[in-house]
Amino acid sequence: MKIKSERDFVSGLMFIIVGVAFAWGATNYTVGQAARMGPGYFPLMLGIVLAILGSITLFDSLVVETEDGEKIGKIAWRPLVFIVGSNVIFGILLGGLPSLGIPAMGLIVATYGVVLVAAQAGDQFRIKEVLILATILAVLSYVAFIKLLKLQFPVWPSFIVG
Repeated sequence: MKIKSERDFVSGLMFIIVGVAFAWGATNYTVGQAARMGPGYFPLMLGIVLAILGSITLFDSLVVETEDGEKIGKIAWRPLVFIVGSNVIFGILLGGLPSLGIPAMGLIVATYGVVLVAAQAGDQFRIKEVLILATILAVLSYVAFIKLLKLQFPVWPSFIVG
């Protein structure tokens, strides 16, 4: 069979690989049943759904004719680096890195950090808009995770609160 859409083919393949990985990883946990779900139930179902969606997309890429074959363009390295980097920075700022002597900065600083770094991935960077977004996200995160869900993790830098 001839691939008629490169983008759909690669996307379908990626969904299948991620879905199988999630489903396989879920088998290390107790799965349970629909009425009494174990910790592995959700990742198993998510993996199965992803693999099914990937299979449908892969099948479409082989059957549905496209005008130019929907070639895959070059990889956008800048957005990729900034988005992945922002997640790494969030984790480091939230919990710290004791092995390197980096203290936990807490939820508020980590939220500002992730927004400021991720905003660099776009074509335009407007500091005023980014700071407004970071403030709104920090407030909503505080309300959702600390007040409503009562999660126990640092909100402010450890050297401020002690």
